Amino acid sequence: MEIETGGSVYGVYIMKTMSESSGMKFYEAIDEMDTNVECLMLTVCEGEFAGEKIIISAGEAAWLEKSDGFFSVHMEEAAAITGSGLTEIGGVRIYSETLGSEKEIIICGAGHVSMPVIRIAKMMNFRVTAIDDREAFVQNALANGADIGICKGFEEALTEIPGTKDSFFIIVTRGHRYDRECLLSIIGKPHAYIGMIGSRRKVGMVKKSLADAGVSQEIIDSVHTPIGLEIGAETPEEIAVSIMAEIIEVKNKKKRNFGFPRDIMNELLSVEREPLVMAVIVSKKGSSPRGVGARMLVKSDGSIIGTIGGGMAEAAAIKKALEMLSEGKSTRPYMMNIDMDGKAVEEEGMICGGAVELLMEVV
Repeated sequence: MEIETGGSVYGVYIMKTMSESSGMKFYEAIDEMDTNVECLMLTVCEGEFAGEKIIISAGEAAWLEKSDGFFSVHMEEAAAITGSGLTEIGGVRIYSETLGSEKEIIICGAGHVSMPVIRIAKMMNFRVTAIDDREAFVQNALANGADIGICKGFEEALTEIPGTKDSFFIIVTRGHRYDRECLLSIIGKPHAYIGMIGSRRKVGMVKKSLADAGVSQEIIDSVHTPIGLEIGAETPEEIAVSIMAEIIEVKNKKKRNFGFPRDIMNELLSVEREPLVMAVIVSKKGSSPRGVGARMLVKSDGSIIGTIGGGMAEAAAIKKALEMLSEGKSTRPYMMNIDMDGKAVEEEGMICGGAVELLMEVV
Protein backbone atom coordinates (compact mmCIF):
# COMPACT_ATOMS: atom_id res chain seq x y z
CA MET A 1 0.00 0.00 0.00
CA GLU A 2 1.37 3.44 -0.86
CA ILE A 3 1.93 6.05 1.81
CA GLU A 4 -0.48 8.91 1.32
CA THR A 5 0.64 12.51 1.74
CA GLY A 6 -1.51 15.16 3.30
CA GLY A 7 -2.21 18.32 1.29
CA SER A 8 0.63 19.90 -0.62
CA VAL A 9 3.18 19.62 2.20
CA TYR A 10 5.80 16.99 1.43
CA GLY A 11 6.35 14.41 4.14
CA VAL A 12 3.13 14.90 6.13
CA TYR A 13 1.41 11.56 6.42
CA ILE A 14 -2.26 10.80 6.88
CA MET A 15 -2.90 9.21 10.26
CA LYS A 16 -2.29 5.46 9.98
CA THR A 17 -1.17 2.69 12.30
CA MET A 18 2.20 1.03 11.70
CA SER A 19 0.59 -1.97 10.01
CA GLU A 20 -1.54 0.27 7.81
CA SER A 21 1.37 2.48 6.76
CA SER A 22 3.16 -0.20 4.75
CA GLY A 23 6.15 -0.45 7.08
CA MET A 24 6.53 3.29 7.65
CA LYS A 25 8.11 3.08 11.07
CA PHE A 26 8.66 5.84 13.57
CA TYR A 27 12.22 6.88 12.73
CA GLU A 28 11.55 6.56 9.01
CA ALA A 29 8.65 8.96 9.46
CA ILE A 30 10.86 11.41 11.38
CA ASP A 31 13.48 11.26 8.64
CA GLU A 32 10.82 12.13 6.04
CA MET A 33 9.22 14.99 7.96
CA ASP A 34 9.23 18.45 6.39
CA THR A 35 10.56 20.42 9.35
CA ASN A 36 9.61 23.73 7.74
CA VAL A 37 6.16 22.72 8.98
CA GLU A 38 5.92 22.71 12.78
CA CYS A 39 6.44 19.09 13.86
CA LEU A 40 6.25 17.65 17.36
CA MET A 41 7.22 14.17 18.54
CA LEU A 42 5.46 12.88 21.68
CA THR A 43 6.33 9.83 23.77
CA VAL A 44 4.42 8.40 26.75
CA CYS A 45 6.95 8.08 29.59
CA GLU A 46 5.11 5.93 32.11
CA GLY A 47 2.15 3.70 32.80
CA GLU A 48 0.33 1.17 30.66
CA PHE A 49 1.17 2.92 27.38
CA ALA A 50 4.82 3.76 28.16
CA GLY A 51 6.82 4.12 24.96
CA GLU A 52 3.87 4.85 22.69
CA LYS A 53 4.63 7.61 20.18
CA ILE A 54 2.96 10.06 17.86
CA ILE A 55 4.18 12.73 15.44
CA ILE A 56 2.05 15.85 15.15
CA SER A 57 2.51 18.17 12.19
CA ALA A 58 0.64 21.46 11.72
CA GLY A 59 -1.65 20.49 14.61
CA GLU A 60 -2.67 17.09 13.20
CA ALA A 61 -1.47 13.52 13.62
CA ALA A 62 1.11 12.82 10.94
CA TRP A 63 2.08 9.38 12.32
CA LEU A 64 0.29 7.34 14.96
CA GLU A 65 1.66 4.15 16.46
CA LYS A 66 -1.64 2.68 17.72
CA SER A 67 -5.13 3.36 16.50
CA ASP A 68 -6.51 2.25 19.88
CA GLY A 69 -3.76 3.56 22.14
CA PHE A 70 -3.17 6.48 24.48
CA PHE A 71 -2.94 9.21 21.85
CA SER A 72 -6.04 8.07 19.99
CA VAL A 73 -7.97 8.85 23.18
CA HIS A 74 -6.06 12.05 24.01
CA MET A 75 -5.55 13.48 20.53
CA GLU A 76 -6.95 16.91 21.32
CA GLU A 77 -4.67 17.39 24.34
CA ALA A 78 -1.67 16.08 22.40
CA ALA A 79 -2.25 18.47 19.51
CA ALA A 80 -2.34 21.41 21.95
CA ILE A 81 1.19 20.75 23.28
CA THR A 82 3.94 23.12 22.18
CA GLY A 83 7.68 23.12 22.80
CA SER A 84 10.04 20.49 24.17
CA GLY A 85 10.17 18.90 27.61
CA LEU A 86 8.01 17.00 30.07
CA THR A 87 4.30 17.68 30.34
CA GLU A 88 1.21 15.77 31.46
CA ILE A 89 -1.88 14.45 29.75
CA GLY A 90 -4.50 12.83 31.96
CA GLY A 91 -2.04 12.58 34.83
CA VAL A 92 0.51 10.73 32.68
CA ARG A 93 3.89 12.27 31.93
CA ILE A 94 4.60 12.88 28.26
CA TYR A 95 7.90 13.89 26.64
CA SER A 96 7.46 16.32 23.76
CA GLU A 97 10.18 17.34 21.34
CA THR A 98 10.04 19.93 18.58
CA LEU A 99 11.62 18.42 15.48
CA GLY A 100 14.11 20.76 13.88
CA SER A 101 16.46 19.94 11.04
CA GLU A 102 20.23 19.92 10.89
CA LYS A 103 21.65 23.34 11.71
CA GLU A 104 23.44 24.69 8.66
CA ILE A 105 25.43 27.80 7.90
CA ILE A 106 25.63 29.13 4.37
CA ILE A 107 28.46 31.62 3.89
CA CYS A 108 28.27 33.87 0.85
CA GLY A 109 31.85 34.92 0.22
CA ALA A 110 34.94 32.90 1.13
CA GLY A 111 37.33 35.69 2.08
CA HIS A 112 39.49 36.23 5.14
CA VAL A 113 36.61 36.61 7.64
CA SER A 114 34.92 33.43 6.46
CA MET A 115 37.80 31.12 7.37
CA PRO A 116 37.59 31.53 11.17
CA VAL A 117 33.77 31.52 10.88
CA ILE A 118 33.99 28.11 9.22
CA ARG A 119 36.35 26.74 11.85
CA ILE A 120 34.19 27.92 14.77
CA ALA A 121 30.98 26.73 13.09
CA LYS A 122 32.40 23.22 12.65
CA MET A 123 33.42 23.16 16.33
CA MET A 124 29.74 23.82 17.05
CA ASN A 125 28.57 20.99 14.75
CA PHE A 126 27.01 23.17 12.07
CA ARG A 127 26.96 21.88 8.51
CA VAL A 128 28.77 24.56 6.50
CA THR A 129 28.39 25.53 2.86
CA ALA A 130 30.74 28.15 1.40
CA ILE A 131 29.92 30.01 -1.82
CA ASP A 132 32.30 32.04 -3.93
CA ASP A 133 32.89 32.57 -7.64
CA ARG A 134 36.66 32.20 -7.23
CA GLU A 135 38.00 28.63 -7.29
CA ALA A 136 41.01 29.28 -5.04
CA PHE A 137 38.79 30.83 -2.36
CA VAL A 138 36.38 27.89 -2.42
CA GLN A 139 39.28 25.45 -2.10
CA ASN A 140 40.55 27.42 0.89
CA ALA A 141 37.10 27.20 2.50
CA LEU A 142 37.11 23.42 2.06
CA ALA A 143 40.61 23.22 3.52
CA ASN A 144 39.34 25.10 6.58
CA GLY A 145 36.56 22.57 7.14
CA ALA A 146 33.56 23.59 5.02
CA ASP A 147 31.41 20.58 4.17
CA ILE A 148 30.40 21.92 0.77
CA GLY A 149 32.04 24.45 -1.51
CA ILE A 150 30.16 25.93 -4.45
CA CYS A 151 32.17 27.81 -7.05
CA LYS A 152 29.54 29.71 -9.00
CA GLY A 153 28.02 33.15 -9.15
CA PHE A 154 26.16 33.89 -5.92
CA GLU A 155 22.69 34.08 -7.42
CA GLU A 156 23.14 30.82 -9.33
CA ALA A 157 24.63 29.03 -6.34
CA LEU A 158 21.83 30.11 -4.02
CA THR A 159 19.22 28.56 -6.32
CA GLU A 160 20.68 25.21 -5.22
CA ILE A 161 20.03 25.93 -1.52
CA PRO A 162 16.34 25.73 -0.54
CA GLY A 163 16.84 26.88 3.04
CA THR A 164 15.04 25.67 6.16
CA LYS A 165 13.98 27.18 9.46
CA ASP A 166 17.39 26.01 10.69
CA SER A 167 19.46 27.71 7.97
CA PHE A 168 21.76 30.55 9.00
CA PHE A 169 22.90 32.75 6.11
CA ILE A 170 26.05 34.85 6.44
CA ILE A 171 26.78 37.44 3.73
CA VAL A 172 30.42 38.48 3.67
CA THR A 173 31.10 39.13 -0.02
CA ARG A 174 33.67 41.51 -1.48
CA GLY A 175 31.25 44.17 -2.70
CA HIS A 176 27.82 45.68 -2.08
CA ARG A 177 26.44 44.58 -5.47
CA TYR A 178 27.16 40.98 -4.50
CA ASP A 179 25.60 41.59 -1.09
CA ARG A 180 22.45 42.88 -2.76
CA GLU A 181 22.40 39.89 -5.10
CA CYS A 182 22.68 37.49 -2.18
CA LEU A 183 20.06 39.24 -0.07
CA LEU A 184 17.52 39.28 -2.89
CA SER A 185 18.10 35.54 -3.39
CA ILE A 186 17.89 34.67 0.32
CA ILE A 187 15.06 36.74 1.79
CA GLY A 188 12.36 34.63 0.17
CA LYS A 189 13.77 31.36 1.50
CA PRO A 190 12.96 29.73 4.85
CA HIS A 191 15.71 30.75 7.28
CA ALA A 192 16.61 31.19 10.92
CA TYR A 193 19.02 34.07 10.42
CA ILE A 194 20.42 36.42 7.79
CA GLY A 195 23.47 38.49 8.65
CA MET A 196 25.44 40.86 6.43
CA ILE A 197 28.84 42.41 7.08
CA GLY A 198 29.75 45.92 6.01
CA SER A 199 30.24 49.54 6.91
CA ARG A 200 27.21 51.68 7.64
CA ARG A 201 27.60 53.32 4.22
CA LYS A 202 27.73 49.97 2.43
CA VAL A 203 24.84 48.59 4.46
CA GLY A 204 22.80 51.72 3.81
CA MET A 205 23.35 51.44 0.05
CA VAL A 206 22.26 47.81 0.01
CA LYS A 207 19.17 48.48 2.14
CA LYS A 208 18.16 51.40 -0.09
CA SER A 209 18.52 49.29 -3.22
CA LEU A 210 16.34 46.59 -1.67
CA ALA A 211 13.69 49.14 -0.73
CA ASP A 212 13.82 50.52 -4.27
CA ALA A 213 13.29 46.96 -5.53
CA GLY A 214 10.07 46.71 -3.53
CA VAL A 215 11.30 44.65 -0.58
CA SER A 216 9.26 45.44 2.53
CA GLN A 217 10.90 47.43 5.31
CA GLU A 218 9.98 44.70 7.80
CA ILE A 219 12.03 42.15 5.87
CA ILE A 220 14.91 44.58 5.42
CA ASP A 221 14.95 45.33 9.16
CA SER A 222 15.06 41.61 10.01
CA VAL A 223 18.54 41.32 8.50
CA HIS A 224 21.26 41.40 11.15
CA THR A 225 23.51 44.18 9.95
CA PRO A 226 26.08 45.22 10.86
CA ILE A 227 26.60 41.53 11.51
CA GLY A 228 27.63 40.10 14.89
CA LEU A 229 27.35 41.17 18.51
CA GLU A 230 28.86 44.48 19.56
CA ILE A 231 32.08 43.32 21.23
CA GLY A 232 34.49 45.74 19.58
CA ALA A 233 35.80 43.04 17.21
CA GLU A 234 38.66 44.09 14.94
CA THR A 235 40.57 41.07 13.59
CA PRO A 236 38.96 38.42 11.32
CA GLU A 237 39.03 35.98 14.24
CA GLU A 238 37.33 38.44 16.59
CA ILE A 239 34.73 39.28 13.95
CA ALA A 240 34.08 35.55 13.50
CA VAL A 241 33.53 35.19 17.26
CA SER A 242 31.03 38.08 17.24
CA ILE A 243 29.16 36.57 14.27
CA MET A 244 28.95 33.10 15.79
CA ALA A 245 27.97 34.55 19.18
CA GLU A 246 25.02 36.29 17.52
CA ILE A 247 24.06 33.07 15.73
CA ILE A 248 24.19 31.15 19.03
CA GLU A 249 21.91 33.76 20.59
CA VAL A 250 19.38 33.51 17.75
CA LYS A 251 19.56 29.70 17.59
CA ASN A 252 19.00 29.16 21.29
CA LYS A 253 16.07 31.56 21.48
CA LYS A 254 14.23 29.53 18.82
CA LYS A 255 14.39 26.30 20.87
CA ARG A 256 14.23 24.03 17.82
CA ASN A 257 15.76 20.71 18.85
CA PHE A 258 17.83 18.66 16.51
CA GLY A 259 18.10 15.42 18.40
CA PHE A 260 18.66 13.24 15.36
CA PRO A 261 22.02 14.08 13.78
CA ARG A 262 22.83 12.07 10.69
CA ASP A 263 25.06 9.54 12.49
CA ILE A 264 22.26 8.75 14.95
CA MET A 265 19.58 8.61 12.27
CA ASN A 266 21.70 6.38 10.02
CA GLU A 267 22.08 3.91 12.88
CA LEU A 268 18.36 3.96 13.68
CA LEU A 269 17.46 3.35 10.04
CA SER A 270 20.03 0.60 9.50
CA VAL A 271 18.27 -2.57 8.39
CA GLU A 272 20.78 -4.98 9.91
CA ARG A 273 21.54 -3.26 13.20
CA GLU A 274 21.26 -5.02 16.54
CA PRO A 275 18.97 -3.77 19.34
CA LEU A 276 20.30 -0.73 21.18
CA VAL A 277 19.19 1.70 23.85
CA MET A 278 18.35 5.33 23.21
CA ALA A 279 18.85 7.73 26.11
CA VAL A 280 17.43 11.24 25.76
CA ILE A 281 17.43 14.08 28.27
CA VAL A 282 13.79 14.96 28.98
CA SER A 283 14.35 17.42 31.82
CA LYS A 284 17.26 19.21 33.46
CA LYS A 285 17.98 21.42 36.44
CA GLY A 286 21.04 23.47 37.16
CA SER A 287 24.17 23.54 35.02
CA SER A 288 24.15 20.10 33.40
CA PRO A 289 26.33 20.11 30.26
CA ARG A 290 23.61 19.22 27.73
CA GLY A 291 20.03 20.37 27.40
CA VAL A 292 16.65 18.75 26.84
CA GLY A 293 16.66 16.74 23.62
CA ALA A 294 20.31 15.65 23.80
CA ARG A 295 20.39 12.04 22.67
CA MET A 296 22.72 9.04 22.83
CA LEU A 297 22.56 5.52 21.42
CA VAL A 298 24.19 2.69 23.39
CA LYS A 299 25.20 -0.57 21.70
CA SER A 300 25.56 -3.95 23.37
CA ASP A 301 29.36 -3.63 23.40
CA GLY A 302 29.12 -0.37 25.36
CA SER A 303 30.03 1.86 22.43
CA ILE A 304 27.93 4.97 21.89
CA ILE A 305 26.74 7.29 19.14
CA GLY A 306 25.99 10.84 20.24
CA THR A 307 26.34 12.17 23.77
CA ILE A 308 24.30 13.39 26.71
CA GLY A 309 27.25 15.36 28.05
CA GLY A 310 29.88 12.88 29.15
CA GLY A 311 31.06 12.37 32.71
CA MET A 312 29.19 10.58 35.47
CA ALA A 313 25.75 11.04 33.92
CA GLU A 314 26.77 9.41 30.67
CA ALA A 315 28.61 6.58 32.45
CA ALA A 316 25.55 5.83 34.60
CA ALA A 317 23.29 5.86 31.54
CA ILE A 318 25.56 3.46 29.65
CA LYS A 319 25.59 1.07 32.62
CA LYS A 320 21.79 1.10 32.80
CA ALA A 321 21.49 0.71 29.02
CA LEU A 322 23.63 -2.45 29.07
CA GLU A 323 21.40 -3.87 31.82
CA MET A 324 18.33 -3.15 29.69
CA LEU A 325 19.87 -4.80 26.62
CA SER A 326 20.69 -7.91 28.62
CA GLU A 327 17.00 -8.17 29.59
CA GLY A 328 15.84 -8.28 25.96
CA LYS A 329 13.83 -6.21 23.52
CA SER A 330 10.65 -6.44 25.59
CA THR A 331 12.13 -4.20 28.28
CA ARG A 332 9.81 -1.31 29.07
CA PRO A 333 11.00 2.30 28.80
CA TYR A 334 12.78 3.52 31.92
CA MET A 335 12.92 6.99 33.47
CA MET A 336 16.33 7.55 35.05
CA ASN A 337 17.19 10.41 37.42
CA ILE A 338 20.81 11.49 37.76
CA ASP A 339 21.59 14.13 40.37
CA MET A 340 25.10 15.53 40.00
CA ASP A 341 25.31 17.08 43.45
CA GLY A 342 28.27 19.07 44.73
CA LYS A 343 30.08 16.16 46.39
CA ALA A 344 29.82 13.89 43.37
CA VAL A 345 30.88 16.68 41.06
CA GLU A 346 33.93 17.42 43.21
CA GLU A 347 34.96 13.76 43.38
CA GLU A 348 34.65 13.36 39.62
CA GLY A 349 36.53 16.59 38.92
CA MET A 350 33.59 18.02 36.96
CA ILE A 351 32.65 21.68 36.66
CA CYS A 352 28.96 21.03 35.92
CA GLY A 353 26.42 20.07 38.54
CA GLY A 354 22.66 19.99 38.27
CA ALA A 355 20.36 17.09 37.60
CA VAL A 356 18.99 15.41 34.49
CA GLU A 357 16.14 13.00 33.87
CA LEU A 358 16.58 10.51 31.04
CA LEU A 359 14.03 8.55 29.05
CA MET A 360 15.69 5.27 28.12
CA GLU A 361 14.19 2.91 25.56
CA VAL A 362 15.28 -0.26 23.84
CA VAL A 363 15.08 0.36 20.10
